[in-house]
Amino acid sequence: MKPRLLLTLLEDAHGGGRRERLCAALREAVRTGQAVLGERLPSTRDLARDLGLSRVTVEAAYAQLETEGYLHRHVGQGSFVAIDMQRAGAARSTGAAPPRSRAGRMAPAAALPALSRRGQRMVDTGGCAEPDRAHAFVAGSPDLGAFPVDLWRQLMQRRLRQDAGPLLFYGDPQGLPALREAIARYLAQSRGVRCHAGQVLVLTSSQQALQLLAATLLDEGDTVWMEDPGYAGARTAFRASGAQVVDMPLDGEGAQLVPTQTPPRLIYLTPSHQFPTGRAMSLQRRLAFIDHAQATGAWLIEDDYDSEFLYDHQPTPALQGLDAHGRVLYIGTFSKSLFPSVRLAYMVLPEPLVKPLVTARTIYDGHPSQPMQAVAADFMDQGHFAAHLRLMRQLYRSRRDALLQALHTHLPWAAPLDSRGGLQMAVRLTEGSERQQTRRAMARGIATPSLSELYHAAPPIAGWRLGFAAIPPEVIESAVRALR
Repeated sequence: MKPRLLLTLLEDAHGGGRRERLCAALREAVRTGQAVLGERLPSTRDLARDLGLSRVTVEAAYAQLETEGYLHRHVGQGSFVAIDMQRAGAARSTGAAPPRSRAGRMAPAAALPALSRRGQRMVDTGGCAEPDRAHAFVAGSPDLGAFPVDLWRQLMQRRLRQDAGPLLFYGDPQGLPALREAIARYLAQSRGVRCHAGQVLVLTSSQQALQLLAATLLDEGDTVWMEDPGYAGARTAFRASGAQVVDMPLDGEGAQLVPTQTPPRLIYLTPSHQFPTGRAMSLQRRLAFIDHAQATGAWLIEDDYDSEFLYDHQPTPALQGLDAHGRVLYIGTFSKSLFPSVRLAYMVLPEPLVKPLVTARTIYDGHPSQPMQAVAADFMDQGHFAAHLRLMRQLYRSRRDALLQALHTHLPWAAPLDSRGGLQMAVRLTEGSERQQTRRAMARGIATPSLSELYHAAPPIAGWRLGFAAIPPEVIESAVRALR
Protein backbone atom coordinates (compact mmCIF):
# COMPACT_ATOMS: atom_id res chain seq x y z
CA MET A 1 0.00 0.00 0.00
CA LYS A 2 1.55 3.28 -1.09
CA PRO A 3 1.86 6.06 1.52
CA ARG A 4 0.54 8.61 -1.03
CA LEU A 5 -2.72 6.65 -1.35
CA LEU A 6 -3.05 6.39 2.41
CA LEU A 7 -2.38 10.10 2.70
CA THR A 8 -5.26 10.75 0.28
CA LEU A 9 -7.57 8.53 2.31
CA LEU A 10 -6.46 10.26 5.49
CA GLU A 11 -7.30 13.67 4.02
CA ASP A 12 -10.78 12.38 3.10
CA ALA A 13 -11.47 11.06 6.60
CA HIS A 14 -13.64 13.34 8.75
CA GLY A 15 -14.28 13.70 12.45
CA GLY A 16 -12.31 12.68 15.52
CA GLY A 17 -8.61 13.04 16.27
CA ARG A 18 -5.59 11.90 14.29
CA ARG A 19 -5.78 8.30 15.53
CA GLU A 20 -9.48 8.01 14.61
CA ARG A 21 -8.87 9.48 11.17
CA LEU A 22 -5.93 7.13 10.52
CA CYS A 23 -8.07 4.17 11.60
CA ALA A 24 -10.78 5.29 9.18
CA ALA A 25 -8.26 5.64 6.34
CA LEU A 26 -6.81 2.17 6.95
CA ARG A 27 -10.26 0.59 7.13
CA GLU A 28 -11.16 2.26 3.84
CA ALA A 29 -8.00 0.91 2.23
CA VAL A 30 -8.91 -2.63 3.30
CA ARG A 31 -12.57 -2.32 2.34
CA THR A 32 -11.83 -1.02 -1.15
CA GLY A 33 -9.08 -3.55 -1.91
CA GLN A 34 -6.24 -1.02 -1.83
CA ALA A 35 -4.72 -3.14 0.93
CA VAL A 36 -5.21 -6.85 0.15
CA LEU A 37 -5.24 -9.95 2.32
CA GLY A 38 -1.77 -10.83 3.58
CA GLU A 39 -0.19 -7.55 2.49
CA ARG A 40 2.47 -6.25 4.87
CA LEU A 41 1.85 -2.70 6.01
CA PRO A 42 4.62 -0.15 6.57
CA SER A 43 6.25 -0.19 9.98
CA THR A 44 4.86 2.25 12.52
CA ARG A 45 8.13 4.22 12.33
CA ASP A 46 8.05 4.51 8.51
CA LEU A 47 4.32 5.30 8.31
CA ALA A 48 4.61 7.94 11.02
CA ARG A 49 7.44 9.61 9.05
CA ASP A 50 5.61 9.44 5.71
CA LEU A 51 2.31 10.83 7.11
CA GLY A 52 3.79 13.39 9.46
CA LEU A 53 2.27 11.72 12.52
CA SER A 54 3.72 10.62 15.82
CA ARG A 55 4.72 6.98 16.12
CA VAL A 56 2.45 6.70 19.17
CA THR A 57 -0.54 7.67 17.02
CA VAL A 58 0.27 5.07 14.35
CA GLU A 59 0.92 2.38 16.97
CA ALA A 60 -2.47 3.09 18.59
CA ALA A 61 -4.23 2.91 15.22
CA TYR A 62 -2.60 -0.44 14.34
CA ALA A 63 -3.55 -1.83 17.75
CA GLN A 64 -7.15 -0.73 17.31
CA LEU A 65 -7.46 -2.34 13.88
CA GLU A 66 -5.92 -5.56 15.18
CA THR A 67 -8.65 -5.63 17.84
CA GLU A 68 -11.28 -5.10 15.15
CA GLY A 69 -9.93 -7.98 13.01
CA TYR A 70 -8.50 -5.94 10.15
CA LEU A 71 -4.83 -6.70 10.94
CA HIS A 72 -2.55 -9.47 12.25
CA ARG A 73 0.61 -8.31 14.01
CA HIS A 74 3.67 -10.49 14.61
CA VAL A 75 6.61 -9.36 16.70
CA GLY A 76 9.70 -9.05 14.55
CA GLN A 77 7.76 -9.61 11.32
CA GLY A 78 5.34 -6.70 11.00
CA SER A 79 1.62 -5.95 10.56
CA PHE A 80 -0.42 -7.72 7.88
CA VAL A 81 -3.93 -7.30 6.42
CA ALA A 82 -6.06 -10.06 7.98
CA ILE A 83 -9.22 -10.01 5.88
CA ASP A 84 -10.37 -9.84 2.25
CA MET A 85 -13.42 -7.58 2.43
CA GLN A 86 -14.42 -8.35 -1.15
CA ARG A 87 -14.65 -12.10 -0.58
CA ALA A 88 -16.31 -11.58 2.78
CA GLY A 89 -18.92 -9.40 1.13
CA ALA A 90 -19.51 -11.94 -1.64
CA ALA A 91 -20.01 -14.70 0.93
CA ARG A 92 -22.74 -12.67 2.59
CA SER A 93 -24.62 -12.00 -0.62
CA THR A 94 -25.57 -13.96 -3.72
CA GLY A 95 -25.92 -10.74 -5.73
CA ALA A 96 -23.34 -8.91 -7.80
CA ALA A 97 -20.42 -7.16 -6.15
CA PRO A 98 -21.03 -3.52 -5.21
CA PRO A 99 -20.14 -1.11 -8.02
CA ARG A 100 -16.93 0.88 -7.86
CA SER A 101 -16.04 4.36 -8.92
CA ARG A 102 -13.09 5.03 -11.28
CA ALA A 103 -10.92 5.71 -8.26
CA GLY A 104 -11.61 2.21 -7.04
CA ARG A 105 -13.79 3.25 -4.10
CA MET A 106 -17.19 1.89 -3.31
CA ALA A 107 -19.93 3.67 -5.24
CA PRO A 108 -22.93 4.92 -3.25
CA ALA A 109 -25.99 2.70 -3.07
CA ALA A 110 -28.63 3.49 -5.68
CA ALA A 111 -31.47 3.85 -3.15
CA LEU A 112 -32.25 3.36 0.51
CA PRO A 113 -34.60 0.56 1.56
CA ALA A 114 -38.28 1.50 1.55
CA LEU A 115 -39.86 2.71 4.78
CA SER A 116 -42.72 0.85 6.41
CA ARG A 117 -46.21 2.08 5.58
CA ARG A 118 -46.46 3.69 9.01
CA GLY A 119 -43.01 5.22 8.62
CA GLN A 120 -43.91 6.65 5.23
CA ARG A 121 -47.13 8.12 6.66
CA MET A 122 -45.11 9.80 9.41
CA VAL A 123 -42.77 11.33 6.85
CA ASP A 124 -45.68 12.37 4.62
CA THR A 125 -47.26 14.40 7.43
CA GLY A 126 -44.30 16.77 7.29
CA GLY A 127 -43.61 16.35 11.01
CA CYS A 128 -43.87 19.01 13.70
CA ALA A 129 -41.48 21.97 13.72
CA GLU A 130 -41.02 24.54 16.48
CA PRO A 131 -39.40 28.00 16.12
CA ASP A 132 -35.75 28.27 17.13
CA ARG A 133 -36.22 31.74 18.63
CA ALA A 134 -38.94 34.15 19.67
CA HIS A 135 -39.60 37.15 17.39
CA ALA A 136 -42.60 39.00 16.00
CA PHE A 137 -45.02 37.26 15.59
CA VAL A 138 -43.99 33.65 16.19
CA ALA A 139 -46.99 31.87 17.69
CA GLY A 140 -47.10 30.21 21.08
CA SER A 141 -43.74 31.28 22.56
CA PRO A 142 -43.52 32.30 26.23
CA ASP A 143 -41.27 35.11 27.42
CA LEU A 144 -38.13 33.33 28.61
CA GLY A 145 -36.56 36.57 29.76
CA ALA A 146 -39.18 36.80 32.51
CA PHE A 147 -38.50 33.32 33.85
CA PRO A 148 -36.76 33.23 37.28
CA VAL A 149 -33.60 31.49 36.08
CA ASP A 150 -31.60 32.24 39.25
CA LEU A 151 -34.28 30.69 41.45
CA TRP A 152 -34.47 27.63 39.21
CA ARG A 153 -30.67 27.29 39.38
CA GLN A 154 -30.75 27.47 43.19
CA LEU A 155 -33.41 24.77 43.38
CA MET A 156 -31.44 22.59 40.98
CA GLN A 157 -28.20 22.98 42.95
CA ARG A 158 -29.98 22.21 46.22
CA ARG A 159 -31.57 19.08 44.78
CA LEU A 160 -28.30 17.81 43.36
CA ARG A 161 -26.55 18.37 46.69
CA GLN A 162 -29.24 16.43 48.54
CA ASP A 163 -30.27 13.70 46.09
CA ALA A 164 -27.65 13.49 43.35
CA GLY A 165 -27.36 9.70 43.47
CA PRO A 166 -31.06 8.81 43.01
CA LEU A 167 -31.70 11.69 40.58
CA LEU A 168 -28.90 10.64 38.25
CA PHE A 169 -30.19 7.09 37.95
CA TYR A 170 -33.14 5.69 35.99
CA GLY A 171 -36.51 6.94 37.18
CA ASP A 172 -40.08 5.77 37.59
CA PRO A 173 -41.56 5.56 34.05
CA GLN A 174 -44.80 7.02 35.41
CA GLY A 175 -42.92 10.06 36.69
CA LEU A 176 -41.36 11.24 39.93
CA PRO A 177 -43.95 10.72 42.70
CA ALA A 178 -43.34 14.19 44.16
CA LEU A 179 -44.07 15.84 40.82
CA ARG A 180 -47.17 13.72 40.22
CA GLU A 181 -48.46 14.74 43.66
CA ALA A 182 -47.81 18.42 42.89
CA ILE A 183 -49.54 18.18 39.49
CA ALA A 184 -52.60 16.46 40.97
CA ARG A 185 -52.94 19.18 43.66
CA TYR A 186 -52.50 21.97 41.14
CA LEU A 187 -55.07 20.57 38.71
CA ALA A 188 -57.63 19.99 41.45
CA GLN A 189 -57.28 23.57 42.73
CA SER A 190 -56.98 25.45 39.43
CA ARG A 191 -58.79 23.34 36.85
CA GLY A 192 -61.34 21.25 38.74
CA VAL A 193 -59.68 18.01 37.60
CA ARG A 194 -60.68 15.03 39.73
CA CYS A 195 -57.65 12.80 40.12
CA HIS A 196 -54.93 11.51 42.41
CA ALA A 197 -51.21 11.18 41.79
CA GLY A 198 -51.60 7.56 40.73
CA GLN A 199 -53.52 8.71 37.62
CA VAL A 200 -50.83 11.16 36.49
CA LEU A 201 -48.33 10.11 33.83
CA VAL A 202 -45.38 12.50 33.34
CA LEU A 203 -44.10 12.82 29.76
CA THR A 204 -41.67 14.97 27.82
CA SER A 205 -44.24 16.85 25.73
CA SER A 206 -47.90 17.01 24.82
CA GLN A 207 -46.89 15.77 21.36
CA GLN A 208 -45.45 12.65 22.96
CA ALA A 209 -48.75 12.22 24.80
CA LEU A 210 -50.65 12.33 21.51
CA GLN A 211 -48.25 9.90 19.82
CA LEU A 212 -48.56 7.52 22.77
CA LEU A 213 -52.36 7.62 22.71
CA ALA A 214 -52.42 7.13 18.95
CA ALA A 215 -50.10 4.13 19.22
CA THR A 216 -51.96 2.44 22.07
CA LEU A 217 -55.61 3.27 21.39
CA LEU A 218 -55.87 3.32 17.59
CA ASP A 219 -55.80 0.54 15.04
CA GLU A 220 -55.37 1.03 11.31
CA GLY A 221 -58.55 2.56 9.88
CA ASP A 222 -60.06 3.65 13.22
CA THR A 223 -61.98 6.92 13.22
CA VAL A 224 -60.85 10.03 15.09
CA TRP A 225 -62.96 13.17 15.40
CA MET A 226 -61.07 16.47 15.41
CA GLU A 227 -62.05 20.11 15.62
CA ASP A 228 -61.87 21.99 12.32
CA PRO A 229 -59.79 24.15 12.42
CA GLY A 230 -57.59 22.33 14.90
CA TYR A 231 -54.12 21.62 16.19
CA ALA A 232 -51.86 20.29 13.41
CA GLY A 233 -49.71 18.26 15.82
CA ALA A 234 -52.71 16.16 16.84
CA ARG A 235 -53.73 15.58 13.24
CA THR A 236 -50.15 14.52 12.45
CA ALA A 237 -50.14 11.96 15.29
CA PHE A 238 -53.50 10.46 14.28
CA ARG A 239 -52.80 10.33 10.56
CA ALA A 240 -49.41 8.71 11.14
CA SER A 241 -51.15 5.92 13.08
CA GLY A 242 -53.35 5.13 10.06
CA ALA A 243 -56.54 6.60 11.54
CA GLN A 244 -59.29 8.24 9.49
CA VAL A 245 -59.72 11.83 10.70
CA VAL A 246 -63.27 13.21 10.60
CA ASP A 247 -63.47 16.99 10.95
CA MET A 248 -65.94 18.61 13.35
CA PRO A 249 -66.99 22.13 12.32
CA LEU A 250 -67.26 24.87 14.95
CA ASP A 251 -70.22 27.01 15.89
CA GLY A 252 -70.83 29.49 18.72
CA GLU A 253 -70.76 26.71 21.33
CA GLY A 254 -67.60 24.98 20.11
CA ALA A 255 -67.06 21.78 18.12
CA GLN A 256 -70.19 20.12 16.78
CA LEU A 257 -70.97 16.43 17.10
CA VAL A 258 -70.98 14.88 13.64
CA PRO A 259 -73.20 11.97 12.62
CA THR A 260 -71.05 9.18 11.17
CA GLN A 261 -71.71 5.56 10.39
CA THR A 262 -68.54 4.49 12.19
CA PRO A 263 -68.35 5.54 15.86
CA PRO A 264 -65.14 7.37 16.72
CA ARG A 265 -62.42 5.66 18.68
CA LEU A 266 -60.98 9.01 19.84
CA ILE A 267 -62.39 12.54 19.97
CA TYR A 268 -59.81 15.31 20.25
CA LEU A 269 -60.94 18.62 21.84
CA THR A 270 -59.48 21.88 23.14
CA PRO A 271 -62.62 22.92 25.05
CA SER A 272 -61.28 25.62 27.40
CA HIS A 273 -59.54 27.69 24.71
CA GLN A 274 -60.13 26.26 21.25
CA PHE A 275 -57.04 26.08 19.10
CA PRO A 276 -56.68 28.29 17.13
CA THR A 277 -59.85 30.42 17.35
CA GLY A 278 -59.79 30.96 21.14
CA ARG A 279 -63.44 30.10 21.76
CA ALA A 280 -64.59 28.27 24.88
CA MET A 281 -66.96 25.31 24.57
CA SER A 282 -70.37 25.71 26.23
CA LEU A 283 -71.34 23.54 29.19
CA GLN A 284 -74.20 22.01 27.22
CA ARG A 285 -71.85 20.98 24.40
CA ARG A 286 -69.32 19.55 26.88
CA LEU A 287 -71.98 17.36 28.45
CA ALA A 288 -73.13 16.25 25.01
CA PHE A 289 -69.63 15.02 24.15
CA ILE A 290 -69.33 13.17 27.46
CA ASP A 291 -72.69 11.46 26.87
CA HIS A 292 -71.66 10.55 23.33
CA ALA A 293 -68.37 9.07 24.51
CA GLN A 294 -70.16 6.99 27.13
CA ALA A 295 -72.72 5.75 24.62
CA THR A 296 -70.19 4.82 21.90
CA GLY A 297 -67.17 3.78 23.99
CA ALA A 298 -65.04 6.58 22.57
CA TRP A 299 -62.19 8.22 24.45
CA LEU A 300 -62.23 12.03 24.79
CA ILE A 301 -58.81 13.69 24.62
CA GLU A 302 -58.88 17.06 26.39
CA ASP A 303 -55.83 19.10 25.39
CA ASP A 304 -55.64 21.91 27.95
CA TYR A 305 -52.61 23.52 26.37
CA ASP A 306 -52.71 27.10 27.75
CA SER A 307 -55.61 27.53 30.18
CA GLU A 308 -53.18 29.16 32.67
CA PHE A 309 -53.31 32.29 30.53
CA LEU A 310 -56.86 33.60 30.33
CA TYR A 311 -57.05 37.32 31.03
CA ASP A 312 -60.59 38.63 31.16
CA HIS A 313 -62.30 35.89 33.20
CA GLN A 314 -61.61 32.65 35.02
CA PRO A 315 -61.13 29.59 32.81
CA THR A 316 -64.04 27.20 32.63
CA PRO A 317 -63.47 24.01 34.65
CA ALA A 318 -61.87 21.14 32.81
CA LEU A 319 -64.00 18.72 30.84
CA GLN A 320 -62.40 15.94 32.86
CA GLY A 321 -64.02 17.23 36.05
CA LEU A 322 -67.50 16.81 34.52
CA ASP A 323 -66.87 13.22 33.44
CA ALA A 324 -68.47 10.63 35.72
CA HIS A 325 -67.74 7.73 33.37
CA GLY A 326 -63.93 7.81 33.08
CA ARG A 327 -63.84 8.57 29.34
CA VAL A 328 -61.66 11.73 29.39
CA LEU A 329 -57.86 11.72 28.93
CA TYR A 330 -56.49 15.09 30.10
CA ILE A 331 -53.25 16.53 28.64
CA GLY A 332 -51.26 19.46 30.04
CA THR A 333 -47.76 20.83 29.50
CA PHE A 334 -45.12 22.97 31.22
CA SER A 335 -43.63 24.16 27.92
CA LYS A 336 -45.67 27.37 27.99
CA SER A 337 -45.95 27.93 31.76
CA LEU A 338 -42.24 27.26 32.50
CA PHE A 339 -40.01 27.05 29.40
CA PRO A 340 -39.96 24.85 26.28
CA SER A 341 -36.73 22.98 26.95
CA VAL A 342 -37.89 21.80 30.38
CA ARG A 343 -39.43 18.89 28.38
CA LEU A 344 -42.17 18.09 30.90
CA ALA A 345 -45.83 17.43 30.19
CA TYR A 346 -48.43 15.15 31.73
CA MET A 347 -51.59 13.16 31.21
CA VAL A 348 -54.34 12.40 33.71
CA LEU A 349 -55.69 8.95 32.82
CA PRO A 350 -58.70 6.89 33.84
CA GLU A 351 -57.36 4.29 36.25
CA PRO A 352 -57.80 1.28 33.89
CA LEU A 353 -55.48 2.96 31.35
CA VAL A 354 -52.66 3.84 33.74
CA LYS A 355 -50.75 0.55 33.72
CA PRO A 356 -51.05 -0.05 29.94
CA LEU A 357 -49.94 3.51 29.11
CA VAL A 358 -47.04 3.44 31.56
CA THR A 359 -45.86 0.16 30.06
CA ALA A 360 -46.17 1.52 26.52
CA ARG A 361 -44.34 4.67 27.55
CA THR A 362 -41.25 2.63 28.52
CA ILE A 363 -40.88 1.65 24.87
CA TYR A 364 -40.53 5.31 23.85
CA ASP A 365 -38.01 6.87 26.24
CA GLY A 366 -38.27 5.32 29.70
CA HIS A 367 -38.78 8.46 31.78
CA PRO A 368 -38.23 12.23 31.70
CA SER A 369 -35.19 13.90 33.26
CA GLN A 370 -35.14 13.09 36.97
CA PRO A 371 -33.46 16.38 38.05
CA MET A 372 -35.91 18.46 36.00
CA GLN A 373 -38.86 16.64 37.55
CA ALA A 374 -37.50 17.15 41.05
CA VAL A 375 -36.91 20.87 40.55
CA ALA A 376 -40.36 21.32 38.96
CA ALA A 377 -41.92 19.60 42.00
CA ASP A 378 -40.06 21.94 44.37
CA PHE A 379 -40.99 24.94 42.22
CA MET A 380 -44.67 24.02 42.56
CA ASP A 381 -44.64 22.92 46.20
CA GLN A 382 -42.89 26.06 47.42
CA GLY A 383 -45.39 28.39 45.75
CA HIS A 384 -43.08 29.67 43.02
CA PHE A 385 -45.19 28.23 40.21
CA ALA A 386 -48.36 30.03 41.33
CA ALA A 387 -46.44 33.29 41.76
CA HIS A 388 -44.83 32.91 38.33
CA LEU A 389 -48.20 32.31 36.68
CA ARG A 390 -49.69 35.41 38.32
CA LEU A 391 -46.80 37.52 37.03
CA MET A 392 -46.98 36.04 33.54
CA ARG A 393 -50.74 36.58 33.30
CA GLN A 394 -50.22 40.28 34.07
CA LEU A 395 -47.32 40.56 31.63
CA TYR A 396 -49.04 38.70 28.80
CA ARG A 397 -52.29 40.56 29.30
CA SER A 398 -50.46 43.88 28.87
CA ARG A 399 -48.92 42.59 25.64
CA ARG A 400 -52.26 41.27 24.42
CA ASP A 401 -53.68 44.76 25.04
CA ALA A 402 -50.75 46.33 23.20
CA LEU A 403 -51.36 44.12 20.18
CA LEU A 404 -55.09 44.87 20.18
CA GLN A 405 -54.40 48.60 20.30
CA ALA A 406 -51.78 48.43 17.55
CA LEU A 407 -54.09 46.41 15.30
CA HIS A 408 -56.95 48.84 15.90
CA THR A 409 -54.73 51.83 15.11
CA HIS A 410 -52.66 50.54 12.21
CA LEU A 411 -54.31 47.42 10.77
CA PRO A 412 -58.08 47.81 10.91
CA TRP A 413 -58.32 45.14 8.19
CA ALA A 414 -56.88 42.51 10.63
CA ALA A 415 -59.85 41.69 12.89
CA PRO A 416 -59.24 39.59 16.06
CA LEU A 417 -61.44 36.48 16.27
CA ASP A 418 -61.13 36.08 20.04
CA SER A 419 -58.64 37.67 22.40
CA ARG A 420 -59.65 36.33 25.81
CA GLY A 421 -56.34 34.59 26.45
CA GLY A 422 -53.44 32.46 25.31
CA LEU A 423 -50.04 33.36 23.91
CA GLN A 424 -51.28 34.13 20.40
CA MET A 425 -54.22 35.85 18.74
CA ALA A 426 -56.08 34.70 15.63
CA VAL A 427 -56.94 37.59 13.29
CA ARG A 428 -59.11 37.53 10.20
CA LEU A 429 -57.80 39.10 6.99
CA THR A 430 -59.62 40.21 3.88
CA GLU A 431 -60.67 37.11 1.94
CA GLY A 432 -58.04 36.04 -0.55
CA SER A 433 -55.31 38.27 0.84
CA GLU A 434 -53.50 35.94 3.25
CA ARG A 435 -50.88 34.52 0.92
CA GLN A 436 -49.88 37.87 -0.55
CA GLN A 437 -49.80 39.64 2.80
CA THR A 438 -47.76 36.81 4.34
CA ARG A 439 -45.13 37.12 1.59
CA ARG A 440 -44.92 40.86 2.16
CA ALA A 441 -44.58 40.36 5.94
CA MET A 442 -41.86 37.74 5.42
CA ALA A 443 -39.92 40.21 3.27
CA ARG A 444 -39.84 42.50 6.31
CA GLY A 445 -38.63 39.73 8.62
CA ILE A 446 -41.99 39.31 10.36
CA ALA A 447 -43.51 35.87 10.99
CA THR A 448 -47.25 35.62 10.40
CA PRO A 449 -48.28 31.95 10.92
CA SER A 450 -51.22 30.97 8.75
CA LEU A 451 -54.73 30.54 10.11
CA SER A 452 -56.30 29.14 6.94
CA GLU A 453 -53.88 26.18 6.81
CA LEU A 454 -55.47 24.76 9.97
CA TYR A 455 -58.84 24.35 8.21
CA HIS A 456 -59.62 21.13 6.36
CA ALA A 457 -63.28 20.35 5.62
CA ALA A 458 -64.73 23.67 6.83
CA PRO A 459 -64.44 26.76 4.61
CA PRO A 460 -61.13 28.35 5.64
CA ILE A 461 -60.87 31.81 7.15
CA ALA A 462 -58.03 33.89 5.74
CA GLY A 463 -55.96 35.04 8.66
CA TRP A 464 -52.90 34.91 10.88
CA ARG A 465 -52.01 33.61 14.33
CA LEU A 466 -49.99 36.41 15.89
CA GLY A 467 -47.89 35.44 18.90
CA PHE A 468 -47.50 38.29 21.38
CA ALA A 469 -46.43 36.83 24.76
CA ALA A 470 -42.67 36.91 24.12
CA ILE A 471 -42.70 40.32 22.36
CA PRO A 472 -42.22 43.62 24.29
CA PRO A 473 -44.86 46.29 23.60
CA GLU A 474 -42.46 48.53 21.66
CA VAL A 475 -41.56 45.63 19.35
CA ILE A 476 -45.25 44.82 18.88
CA GLU A 477 -45.90 48.44 17.91
CA SER A 478 -43.01 48.64 15.47
CA ALA A 479 -43.83 45.27 13.88
CA VAL A 480 -47.48 46.22 13.33
CA ARG A 481 -46.36 49.54 11.85
CA ALA A 482 -44.14 47.58 9.47
CA LEU A 483 -47.10 45.42 8.50
CA ARG A 484 -49.10 48.55 7.79
